[in-house]
Amino acid sequence: MKNFFKQIKEFLNEIFKDPRIPLRDKKIILGICLMTIVRILFIPDWIPYFGILDLLFLMGIVLDYFFGIIDQSLLLSHYPWGMKSFARIRRFSLFIAFFAPGFIKDNLWEYTKDPF
Repeated sequence: MKNFFKQIKEFLNEIFKDPRIPLRDKKIILGICLMTIVRILFIPDWIPYFGILDLLFLMGIVLDYFFGIIDQSLLLSHYPWGMKSFARIRRFSLFIAFFAPGFIKDNLWEYTKDPF
């Protein structure tokens, strides 16, 4: 398990060092990850079913950015796991992205896809 978290840390470090990703996007991702880790949640967990929705919302925003907004070639250049896990996580991220409203995702990110 320690190795997994080490790989995630290395993956995020490589993403943050990549000059193709705008600084604003990096700051937003870092803020969302910190909110998730520290568990500063918008809705308290003691409210049944709604306590988890804010976590799904935050995960949906980050996963949609990694698997829906940025180019797959850019993500795969830093992705430390195999292609099989990439496909599984991408499928899961499309489901989780449902919990993040489109108007927020559309106005949040500065990254523009490569036209080719």
